[in-house]
Amino acid sequence: MTIDSLLAQLKHPNPHMQERAMWEIADSRDDQTITQLISILDEEDVAYRRAAVKALGVIGSDAVPAVVEALLNSDNVTVRGSAAKVLAQIAVNYPDLPFPEAGLQGLKAAINDPNPVVHIAAVMALGQMGSSAFEILTESLQTTDNVAVQVTLINALASIGDPRSLEILTAFANDQAVDSYVRESATSSLSRLDLVMNYKRKGE
Repeated sequence: MTIDSLLAQLKHPNPHMQERAMWEIADSRDDQTITQLISILDEEDVAYRRAAVKALGVIGSDAVPAVVEALLNSDNVTVRGSAAKVLAQIAVNYPDLPFPEAGLQGLKAAINDPNPVVHIAAVMALGQMGSSAFEILTESLQTTDNVAVQVTLINALASIGDPRSLEILTAFANDQAVDSYVRESATSSLSRLDLVMNYKRKGE
């Protein structure tokens, strides 16, 4: 099968056929494949777009530079939001590999994207990165004054399960100068952090 026909298979209504096409695309890709997949990220067809996100996630770290480029420079909000989701997929697919620094820095920059679709997706992606995202999440939490972004950052800090998050979240939960909604989120995220840390300890 040619790459073009495999890309067309991503539209297949059968999820198994889609899945097979993703892996075949990753295995038989050429220099153009990543660019072709990124060009699908602005498709109206949501299922097709999701399949392209997943296929780029399967390709992994080789896709990071082009995906970060789309995340930071595309004029299309859907493309930028989808690019953040691709980086999250790569982290989920390859949990044992260190996540490329370019990807982390791209997501850090995207936290300042004016569109909530993009900045929320960027923070949620960082929540998949584990401890390597800790500094970025903490720094962003202390520099943003957007309440919705703060709440998403707090949830991401809980989900990475880094013991250092405990101090940050406790400080936010007790800081009377912080928005009450943010304080409540920090309080409830402490129990989630505890669960994630316990789960990680059992897994080790």
